[in-house]
Amino acid sequence: MTNSAIQLAFDGSGIDGSLFTTVTDFARDTKWLNSPLALWTNAGLAVFAVLMLMGWWRARRRDTPAMTLALAAPVAVVLAFGVAEVVKKLVAEARPCYSLPHAYFVDSCAAPSDYAFPSGHSTTAFATVAALWLLDRRLSLIAVGFAVFEGFTRVYLGDHYPHDVLGAALLAVPVAYLTSRVLGGIAVPLVARLRDGALAPVLKAPRGGAHAAR
Repeated sequence: MTNSAIQLAFDGSGIDGSLFTTVTDFARDTKWLNSPLALWTNAGLAVFAVLMLMGWWRARRRDTPAMTLALAAPVAVVLAFGVAEVVKKLVAEARPCYSLPHAYFVDSCAAPSDYAFPSGHSTTAFATVAALWLLDRRLSLIAVGFAVFEGFTRVYLGDHYPHDVLGAALLAVPVAYLTSRVLGGIAVPLVARLRDGALAPVLKAPRGGAHAAR
């Protein structure tokens, strides 16, 4: 993308650029945290996959509607991420490194066509929160803490403005929640058949196991 094309992209620095630089100044002053948080921001996404796996594992000892919600969770997260990618192309907000080049950045600047709003990492994180809410409140609340931290790292590293993270949450939560609720209703008969068929060992725990509480 040419420099003129970059200039035509939406400049989000006028929304909360000062808050962004406050956080990145903190990153500059805590360089000992730069590498650990740079590692975490991507590797930490595995936590959300683990939480969904835990939801599936516990649902094996619960009823069919619970297992349906467990299977719907990753679908809801993927759908929310897909919607976020469409919004990202429509908004076309330039990354902070292009709009605020003199700020401190831990991460290298992304390609000009890799837009900022909404944050994809934060979308995945908050979509997991919403997808787990109908299935297991405790796992969902654990996901909240990790999601907030994930959003913080995206700003700390200089990849996103705070509003990119907030926008991701506002988009991901309703999309993932509604997807889980819809699939959790219409897919119950299918999951019931699968639980009594060849996939029974994967979708149903052996008899005699303790019932996992919601």
